[in-house]
Amino acid sequence: MSYQRDSLIRLRTLQVIVLLVVGVILGRLFYIQLIDDRYKDMADNNALRHVVQYPPRGEVRDRNGEFIVQSREAYDLMVIAREIPKEGFDTMRMCRVLGMEKEELIKQLTRAKTRSRVPMMITNQLSKEVKLRFDECNFRGFYTVYRTIRSYPRRIGGNLMGYVGEINADQLRKRPEYRAGDYIGISGLESAYEEVLRGKKGVKVNEIDAHGVIKGSFRDGMYDSLPIPGRSLVCTIDAELQELAEELMEGKVGSVVAIEPSTGEILLMVSSPTYDPNDLVGKNLRLNYNKLLKNPHRPLYNRAVSSHYPPGSTFKLVQGLIGLQEGVLKPSYRYPCNGGYTYAKGRKMKCHPHPSPLDLRSAVANSCNAYFCYVFRDIIENKKYENVKEGLDVWADYVRSFGFGRTLDSDFANETRGYVPTSEFYNKVYHNSWKAQTIISLSIGQGELGCTPLQMANLAAIIANRGYYYIPHIVRSVEGVDSLEQRFYEKQYTKVDAEHFEPIVEGMWQGVNVAGTSTRAAVAGLDICGKTGTAQNPHGKDHSTFLSFAPKDDPKIAISVYVENGGFGATIALPIASLLIEKYLTDTITRPYMIDQVKQMKIYYPNAKK
Repeated sequence: MSYQRDSLIRLRTLQVIVLLVVGVILGRLFYIQLIDDRYKDMADNNALRHVVQYPPRGEVRDRNGEFIVQSREAYDLMVIAREIPKEGFDTMRMCRVLGMEKEELIKQLTRAKTRSRVPMMITNQLSKEVKLRFDECNFRGFYTVYRTIRSYPRRIGGNLMGYVGEINADQLRKRPEYRAGDYIGISGLESAYEEVLRGKKGVKVNEIDAHGVIKGSFRDGMYDSLPIPGRSLVCTIDAELQELAEELMEGKVGSVVAIEPSTGEILLMVSSPTYDPNDLVGKNLRLNYNKLLKNPHRPLYNRAVSSHYPPGSTFKLVQGLIGLQEGVLKPSYRYPCNGGYTYAKGRKMKCHPHPSPLDLRSAVANSCNAYFCYVFRDIIENKKYENVKEGLDVWADYVRSFGFGRTLDSDFANETRGYVPTSEFYNKVYHNSWKAQTIISLSIGQGELGCTPLQMANLAAIIANRGYYYIPHIVRSVEGVDSLEQRFYEKQYTKVDAEHFEPIVEGMWQGVNVAGTSTRAAVAGLDICGKTGTAQNPHGKDHSTFLSFAPKDDPKIAISVYVENGGFGATIALPIASLLIEKYLTDTITRPYMIDQVKQMKIYYPNAKK
């Protein structure tokens, strides 16, 4: 019995081993045939060659139909290592034709030999001329694949348009619809509208012989698919205006944003310093990118939507509007200014010389600090609120309705929120012990307030529209699409009624056209309205800013200029805004001397050695 039992155990053991071996073999066959396409690729490439057909990326025109971004043809060089003749080929000749280092070519060929039956890329972005010279050499095992790369004829809008690059490993994990070697929008409009611009790849199946020579299309193209080109865009930018703004901002750090108030369309968006977008195309992309990355002035960083600045005196407009809506201010109210506002013993918010006392319109025109300190205190110390903390939170709600402290929900990538402080913030900072005088710097747009240049330009559009705005956006239309998302056509209202905007608008008009801090901005017949700002900077010279729109009635352009370390608002920011308004409304410049003056105002020198 013992012998029979041992025999049975051995038999069962043998059966299990056989079943395991068979299972492993079947599992391996299943994996090879249905899951791992490597062997299928190798088998297919014995007779067929699948060539990816890359679509041309969608092109971009400005609002007047001028090309800003185009696509031009280029070629990837592919190799199937097993098809290279055993006797080799003339590597030096290939290097000369390609303009490629021998070490790099050998490195890529060594990599290709690890999967010798599968097409592998040797180099990319070959020009048409190089491709034609290469074809004449008839290197066996090598072939080229057509694709397109970007071209920027105006050489403007580097950090606005963004750039396109080869997808990396991290992006591949997040975007399974892409493959290694594909291009993707990395930043700016190229990234924000990637799904529209990219198109859809096709494939061409060629039949090849044992020597790798193409015999023709497999089954007359039955399995081919054509690439679908990316859709073109018309963006809201005025290319000529953008170019002038970039010229005026050369040598300065900061931003200019202009909006069409009646639509929310962004007419120009400059972040300075900028760069020629053609520098991030082609073989020198990585080299040029590293140079830009090391530049201490950060030209790759789009200050227009990502930087947080104190708005300075331009924010007095918001204080006046909130005061009017809250009923603690009337346009006729006058407040004294004896060189500033004393808010504590021995402490004074200083102000520049001007007549005193002033009403609201004159306070806006002359940018009186003291006036808006009174207004701010009256808002947050309003008796209808339980305490100053509740008053501040009501104030903060008003401010957020103007688009501050949150994103504007634009169609632009990397838009940031800025910051509007609340009672909760100050309770933590001052351990619940603070009052209006503690935070009086908020009255003139200083303190903890932070906003983006896009938000400041949007404020100009709100005042131009007397109380509402359209969400700012960079694209006007998409090929094949009837309209943009509905949100771009809906009015976004502030919490201040339209009737309260008139004295503020009148004060801005007087400041430019009668008397005040903005008179240098005046252009006969254009009815420009403006407000200067000098934002205090604890790290150096004050920032120069100017907020403006024109004409006063039926406005066509709203603009904000912000120049870091530029000093008084009227010194640098104002003339830049005035020139751009004149150019947009009249298509001429009547003050060429002012262009020369602005260009000579350098905060830094782009070509200076660091």
